[in-house]
Amino acid sequence: MPRIIALANQKGGVGKSTSTLNLGAALQEQGHRVLLIDLDPQASLTMSVGIDPESLQETIYSVICAVIADAEHPALTDVIRATAAGVDLAPSNIELSAAELDLNKATMGEMILREILASVKERYDFILIDCPPSLGLLTVNALAAAGEVMIPLQADYLALKGVNLLMKTIATVQRKINRELKIAGLFATMADTRTLHAREVLASVDKVLANRVHIYKSVIKLNVRLKEAPIAGESILTYASDSNVAEAYRALAREVLHHDA
Repeated sequence: MPRIIALANQKGGVGKSTSTLNLGAALQEQGHRVLLIDLDPQASLTMSVGIDPESLQETIYSVICAVIADAEHPALTDVIRATAAGVDLAPSNIELSAAELDLNKATMGEMILREILASVKERYDFILIDCPPSLGLLTVNALAAAGEVMIPLQADYLALKGVNLLMKTIATVQRKINRELKIAGLFATMADTRTLHAREVLASVDKVLANRVHIYKSVIKLNVRLKEAPIAGESILTYASDSNVAEAYRALAREVLHHDA
């Protein structure tokens, strides 16, 4: 059985897609079979591996629609693509923005993704789900399907303030939908540790949240290479293999492997 991990934060721009790709690539580099699910209509994860979302005829949205309609095709295996990063991807595009309405109308719409992932569980060691920057039904689907949730947190005061709302949503899903869901932990992203503000936010995270959630030691520092890698359609592990940020994702992967949520 794979570990299914949702990367979630309702705030945009905190590095969810970047972290989904690079954590997945780091896990793959360490010998694991990895599937990434792009559950964000903005399709940043899809673009980051060099795929043009607008060129796609079938995406994860096509699979969602098929399950809702009780159709056999397309199945998840029909839309999964191999990537240069070494991981497989179920891609997305802007059509996924219609899924919120579709899922709201569907019977047990919050459980659709869990049903979809059941068909590929034997093929992978890890399934990482890139959630949209909202707490709508797509994110709830990810939390319902996952065994764990990881929270990427930008080293910024306003980003820190939004964590409580996310924690409440996770608690509701745990109570009403998925009792097996655990918070694997929180990790800092886009941290410019040269600034006092970033260092104070990181200190606040340890002070305020350490008694409520596991805090990963690996800190993803601000690095221009992280912005360049998606343009090349690569993970940071191949684009700038020796960079401090590539090493940080490798370290985060090791923490994920050794930390039991």
